[in-house]
Amino acid sequence: MIPIELDTIYTGDSLEVLKTFPDDSIQCCVTSPPYYALRDYGMDGQIGREDTPQKYVARLTDVFTEVRRVLRQDGTLFLNISDTYTGKGNQGESLDPKYPNGRTGQAVAINRTVEGCKSKDMIGIPWMLAFALRDAGWYLRNDIIWMKQNPMPESVKDRCARCYEHVFLFAKSPKYYFDHMAIAEPIAPATYDRLKRGMKGGNKYGKAIPGQPQTQNINKPREPGTITDSMISPLRNRRDVWVINTVPFSGGHYAVFPPKLAETCILAGCPVGGTVLDPFMGSGTTGLVAKRLDRSFVGIELNPAFSQMAMERIEGDAV
Repeated sequence: MIPIELDTIYTGDSLEVLKTFPDDSIQCCVTSPPYYALRDYGMDGQIGREDTPQKYVARLTDVFTEVRRVLRQDGTLFLNISDTYTGKGNQGESLDPKYPNGRTGQAVAINRTVEGCKSKDMIGIPWMLAFALRDAGWYLRNDIIWMKQNPMPESVKDRCARCYEHVFLFAKSPKYYFDHMAIAEPIAPATYDRLKRGMKGGNKYGKAIPGQPQTQNINKPREPGTITDSMISPLRNRRDVWVINTVPFSGGHYAVFPPKLAETCILAGCPVGGTVLDPFMGSGTTGLVAKRLDRSFVGIELNPAFSQMAMERIEGDAV
């Protein structure tokens, strides 16, 4: 094992690089691995081009088993992953003069046929991976829905257009670092008005809640005006649907993590001064946001061109 060099992007295979890192050395991991069968980045050994979804999930499980070893006992993993359909794929074989290998970088989609799935079936990749990691020892704590109000348009006529992806929250141990107040959101105005106004007599807020020995104090019937501003928290726990739009990126990378998504994960999972790991660094958004939030980062990227691009992006942001 070698000491980890902070604020660095290691170029190489994620699994092999992770094996050189010491145990219990990273606070949090925020990452988005290549999705199955959707893009071809033209690199030998790349993840996402396996023959079957099972092999894809197995390779990612190996990577995240090493991530779990590297994380501190109170560490967390925020894993962004999306699904794949069987069949034609994302127009992989539809050529365009500007994109000779197809708009997804693949001349022929490898998800044309998948054992156990019919043509046009969703494969279920996110939950296949989530359950595999749970079986590998991770604590599966949240399925956060990342909803995009500006998703890529789809011309399908026999299903709804997709506008969300999964962000799974995993923990290494039953007790872990999670700063819920750092990502808390304002309560709804109607909630504030109801609590401020107070309730009198029998209503659903004044009744005992099943499974609780007594009515919660804030919900007990009160005379109007007996609840003051100081008794009402202006914030509530962050809910598990995050509405975060994608953002344009002029660099040469197909899939770019929105800074706001990385920011939300880092604020919750890593304290100031801590270190965030991204074993699939891509365009460098995790490192960029970590530095903006006074955290350190460690990235791993298979593609040397992407490594250089990400590092230049991060260093340019700090100027």
